[in-house]
Amino acid sequence: MVNLELYRVFYVVAKCGSLTKAAQELYISQPAVSQAIKQLENQLGVSLFNRTHKGMELSAAGGKLIYKKIADALSLVEEAENSLAELKTTAAGTIRIGATDSIFAHMLADKLAEFNEKYPAVRLELISSTSPYTVNQLKEGKCDVAFVNLPLQDDDVKFCGTVTHLTDVFVAGKKFLQLQGQEVPLQRLQEFPLLMIEENTVFRRALADFTQTLGIKLNPDIEVANWDFMTKLAIKGMGVGCIPREYVGEELANGELFEVDVTPPLPVRGVGLALAKNVQLSFAMKEFISMFTHF
Repeated sequence: MVNLELYRVFYVVAKCGSLTKAAQELYISQPAVSQAIKQLENQLGVSLFNRTHKGMELSAAGGKLIYKKIADALSLVEEAENSLAELKTTAAGTIRIGATDSIFAHMLADKLAEFNEKYPAVRLELISSTSPYTVNQLKEGKCDVAFVNLPLQDDDVKFCGTVTHLTDVFVAGKKFLQLQGQEVPLQRLQEFPLLMIEENTVFRRALADFTQTLGIKLNPDIEVANWDFMTKLAIKGMGVGCIPREYVGEELANGELFEVDVTPPLPVRGVGLALAKNVQLSFAMKEFISMFTHF
């Protein structure tokens, strides 16, 4: 097995031409330097230096034959070490980010733009999918960081906390003005056409778990694949939609939709940040994550 330190000692002795000077540069004792040279010579079966009154000279049949190659090899090693060190102090490379379309649009857009302005050399690859699929992408090494709807559990990834909260509410357009300004029992919503996100989602599971504790089952009349389409249908009067308040702030503010005051209110959920387990984080990744949570 190659002992790189022995070759490093050989290189410094050859460069300095002296055991004493080499020991000073290497911060080790002179006997340790001498022992390292003897060990390398025994290992190679040749004499690497001629010991003269002037110091240490490379032998023609040994040291001179390998000096340049050893110098080049150590230079490559140093270059490799410097490259790794730069990863810890320089933002470069690619960060693959997984999230749903809505999380990208409503939660991450401003942060992504801020990070890009600060670190333009870092390429941001955005991978859009449902939260469960995004977690699978993370486990398979196909994305580096995931922003997912909570509650979501998976022992094979590392959840690093809640980035922001989501307040699920019921909203309606002008067609259902009779619901505005009054407390509406949750059970009564069964009397109205309901708009909901598709069934195989974190939201639907959380809603079902909550309503089940109340002995209520809310069956949607229309299921949609994304929140933006639901918002448009609710504005058109197609039904009462159940959606995070944070996703319809503009529509609530301009009066296109109003919030139905449901009792009891739905529990607050969250968006969490997840990472793959046992993965070394680059400087760029640490800087990106620090925008959302202390890490």
